[in-house]
Amino acid sequence: MACMKLGSKADSFQRQGQAWLCTTGLPSDVVVEVGEMSFHLHKFPLLSRSGVLERLIAETPDGGEEGCVVHLPDIPGGAKTFELVAKFCYGVKLELTSSNVVYLRCAAEHLEMTEDYGDDNLVALTELFLAQVVLRGWKDSLKALHTCEDVLPQAENLQIVKRCIESLATKASSDPNLFGWPMVEHSRPMQSPGGSVLWNGISTGARPRNLKSDWWYADVSILSLPMYKRLISVMESRGINQEIISGSLTSYAKRYLPGLNRRQVVSEATTHLAPVAMGAVASEEDQKLLLEEIDNLLPMQKGLTTTKFLFGLLRTAMILRASSSSISNLERRIGMQLDQATLEDLLMPNFSHTMETLYNVECVQRILEHFLAMDQVTGGASPCCADDDQLIGSPSLTPITMVAKLIDGYLAEVAPDINLKLPKILSLAAAVPDYARPLDDGLYRAIDIYLKAHPWLTESEKEQVCRLMDCQKLSLEACTHAAQNERLPLRVVVQVLFFEQLQLRTSIAGCFLVSENLDGSRQLRSGFAGSNEGGGWATAVRENQVLKVGMDSMRMRVSELEKECTNMKQEIEKLGKGKTGSSTWGNVSKKFGFRIKSQMCSAEEGSVSNQHKDGNLKIERVRKHKHLSKDE
Repeated sequence: MACMKLGSKADSFQRQGQAWLCTTGLPSDVVVEVGEMSFHLHKFPLLSRSGVLERLIAETPDGGEEGCVVHLPDIPGGAKTFELVAKFCYGVKLELTSSNVVYLRCAAEHLEMTEDYGDDNLVALTELFLAQVVLRGWKDSLKALHTCEDVLPQAENLQIVKRCIESLATKASSDPNLFGWPMVEHSRPMQSPGGSVLWNGISTGARPRNLKSDWWYADVSILSLPMYKRLISVMESRGINQEIISGSLTSYAKRYLPGLNRRQVVSEATTHLAPVAMGAVASEEDQKLLLEEIDNLLPMQKGLTTTKFLFGLLRTAMILRASSSSISNLERRIGMQLDQATLEDLLMPNFSHTMETLYNVECVQRILEHFLAMDQVTGGASPCCADDDQLIGSPSLTPITMVAKLIDGYLAEVAPDINLKLPKILSLAAAVPDYARPLDDGLYRAIDIYLKAHPWLTESEKEQVCRLMDCQKLSLEACTHAAQNERLPLRVVVQVLFFEQLQLRTSIAGCFLVSENLDGSRQLRSGFAGSNEGGGWATAVRENQVLKVGMDSMRMRVSELEKECTNMKQEIEKLGKGKTGSSTWGNVSKKFGFRIKSQMCSAEEGSVSNQHKDGNLKIERVRKHKHLSKDE
């Protein structure tokens, strides 16, 4: 810390209780009372430096000829500052520092210690030290600004606050590595003329590490909220990057809002907050006011503030019962960048006494609505035109697809809550557009968990829940699970089996197409095999065996599905006969909402059997071709 030495005499002041005595050998002829402290001094040193003290001594009843008492109730800095003023008047050695210069400057102005009452008076010296030393260093400027809060009216009148803020704003918006500020010197090791780091005077060859743009975040957090707001405002007017402003606000909020630091390591917090000892935790009302101010100061722009920090602010705002406008504003900020959130962020506990659910589902739905509204305004993601496989394997999913996956995971987490009412889960799940989900596997998982945790639902309510998912968008694994799921309504199981058969039929057709392509490629390779003919046939045989195994497993699966479909058809016909006596498969199909005639299953069976026969003929044709080639 920079300092300026004043005076040359030895210290002749002694304290006795609540009194300061000047032991110069001469009896005291004036007593200056500052608060509860009394200073027993001499008139001449005071009269030769202060115009105010000269008038106060002259206005005493006896004109100051004998001992008199002078009261200074309003001196800036109180008794501690007047002690330094008295020592300066006596020429005693003292040091001007960034910690006391503001107090002395304001006290000197209050006591009229100008050049009219002596050369090199206290006003001129403190002003010189401020301008040429304090305001040129980061640490000194920050310390001076921090002390201005104790003598704010006088510091404002003398423009000290303004000058300190402008100095800090200039340095924060510049690269500190380009200047030799004291704060940079304290954080850097000694360097050689070539720029390498010195250790015990020996060059190590290592280069000093440059400071990042967040080097000043922890320093300015010692300021009070009003002073900090003024500093941020000046920085914004100077065009400093909004991302840097957001980072500083985040650091400031984490220091004074304990709810945001619950996962912060204690040692890390101690390291960052070492310059100033933390005082008592602010009251809930002060924390609420701080949170609302932070919300107002944060830039309303996507990506500048981390989503995790915004969720932390939202949780804290709910705990502190902040204003509804602040909570709504935070939800809107999160909605702008919901695609950057994680499932852990969404799992916000319900802090309201009127709501029964464990997690705040309504808040998540409002955030989702903000995201969807913003997505529509910005053009959003149009219905997916690419194949599902391409979307699944793509490393860069669209924001709306990422949000859909996030909401499906959230639904699966909140589904076990027995207090989660049916309209809530229906509303949240239906809010996601259909085109945002390439697959409905995640939604099916959430529905299955909800049905398991709510076994008392009626059949109509279960069908209402299952209507959220599209059976055509389930993977083969999900279809296999759903076909054996006893919790699903019978109508949904039939739909799943039907679409699973269609998927298997498509897969078998694809296998046949691959087989034909392999036959053609083998014929081409046989024309160019030459001397390596034996090796080419070995490769073809291996490929044929792999294809055969795959088709055999596919054929077995289709056979199992045909049996299940036949058994289900027979059971449904028995139920129909028991009620009407003449029910048919066509009537049951209409009851379950299918526009499929009674011959559908038999037609499918015939079609699949024909495909199996065609596949067997192709395999036999390949085998005969191989035997003929070997005989030749």
